[in-house]
Amino acid sequence: MINHISIRNFAIIEETKIDFEDGLNIITGETGSGKSIVIEAISLALGSRADSAYVRYGAPKAVVELAGELDGEEIVITREVSSAGKNLCRLNGQLVTLTQLQETCRRLADIHGQYDNQSLLNPDNHIRLVDIYHQSEISPVRQSFDEAYRTYHAVQSKLNQLLAREQDNLKKMDFYRFELDEINKADLTPGEDEALNEQISLLQNGEKIFEGIETAYSLLNDGDTAASSALGSALSSLQNISGFSKDIAAVTEDFADLYYRLEDVSSSLREIRDRITFAPEELDSAIARISLIDNLKRKYGSSIEEILAYRDKISEELEQIENFDEIKLQLEKETAKAFDVLTAQAARLTEVRKASAEELGSSIEKELHDLNFTSARLSIDFQKADVIGTDGSDIVEILISTNKGEPLKPLVKVASGGEISRIMLAIKNITGTYDNIPTMIFDEIDAGISGITASIVGRKLKEISESHQIICITHLPQIAACGDTHYRIFKEETDSSTFTTVERLSDKKTVDEIARLLGGENITETTRKSALELMELTKQKFQ
Repeated sequence: MINHISIRNFAIIEETKIDFEDGLNIITGETGSGKSIVIEAISLALGSRADSAYVRYGAPKAVVELAGELDGEEIVITREVSSAGKNLCRLNGQLVTLTQLQETCRRLADIHGQYDNQSLLNPDNHIRLVDIYHQSEISPVRQSFDEAYRTYHAVQSKLNQLLAREQDNLKKMDFYRFELDEINKADLTPGEDEALNEQISLLQNGEKIFEGIETAYSLLNDGDTAASSALGSALSSLQNISGFSKDIAAVTEDFADLYYRLEDVSSSLREIRDRITFAPEELDSAIARISLIDNLKRKYGSSIEEILAYRDKISEELEQIENFDEIKLQLEKETAKAFDVLTAQAARLTEVRKASAEELGSSIEKELHDLNFTSARLSIDFQKADVIGTDGSDIVEILISTNKGEPLKPLVKVASGGEISRIMLAIKNITGTYDNIPTMIFDEIDAGISGITASIVGRKLKEISESHQIICITHLPQIAACGDTHYRIFKEETDSSTFTTVERLSDKKTVDEIARLLGGENITETTRKSALELMELTKQKFQ
């Protein structure tokens, strides 16, 4: 339930605080005093979209804080909206997203306003009422249907894409075959281009490379002054004396390592020298090969790896094109099978919905009888849709007859504004009990009603408040007289500003407020007595 709300710089409210109680909380006030602004502030705290227009003129930001209880635990919600449009949501002091806040708040309170009346007239929303009622039975079936729907449309989409590409694929077939043949004939090897470029560099500079290697090799190995021979003699001299000193032995070991490494270098130089050739035909062959690879890169990818990846891709597509009929047949079978499953799940969903709708219709009809629709009859009609949609194969619509002898007709063609308010109240009573929402908020549920009907609606709200906290804005004394706690909203003006204030009324002030609702601006002893009598009669009916 909602225990407390604090509102600062919200619309024409500078600052006000309201402590709500269990039972039926009544809010009244003159037209234009700001009653709906309080509901808008509560709605903002409960997760509605923020708008910088909410910020009081001249203030940097609007702040709404709401404290309540949910599932036995205290919660505190804070919404801040700056004049620049920045929006912050906090739950128990922690920043949360609007979605996270909404997930929590939809279990805390349900707000009903004039928009809900209009939504009730839209048959597209009637199926939602059926699915909410007996949700525990319908939800698993709905989940199975949703899965079947996704599966069917996924495989159907594959089939449609295949069929859409049929003519285009026939045009691509010859082109793909040419590309695939060109790449395959090249017989590419990853890294081949790098090796070829190195080979070409060697071949193009072979004479210069040969001379350099030959000179280095000769200096190491040829003649009496060869470096290798001199180093070998030096190593032999050191080895003859290495046994006399550890230091000499260590130096000899290092020197030997250098000598043998130089021997390896000399051997490598000889091998490279012996491989160097000056064959023009070998150079021409390497240049032609790298030219072929570069040409393929310009067509199919910037590297050999990309060319081969493109080859694999068109090979797979070509295989699909060449096996089109086989793939098409397989997808047609999968689509037909998925459709059969979808049809069966839709039929099962219809079955559980109809059982729910029959009970829901009876429950609403009983509530309507309690709300002075003594002759009302209500039925929830099912029609089969031409195609299975996201909600199944059902077209659901509430049919009603409000007068004896009249046939059942669509709700939109029968109900007046006051009747819609009562029908919505009946539905809220049923669904509110079913989904265990602790707080129900009604913004002018009394639209279009008066007299005896208003008294009946008041008693129904009082009845609902025995199991739910009710916050109700009203302008009718018959409903206000049923309240457990009463609040009055009024405006105050200074030379430069207008303020909306909310005050909790004492018993005496409650009598005066109901007298005002009965008699207008001038409150007399007669209207006070009428107000007191109305309140006493209401209390007697609930004792």
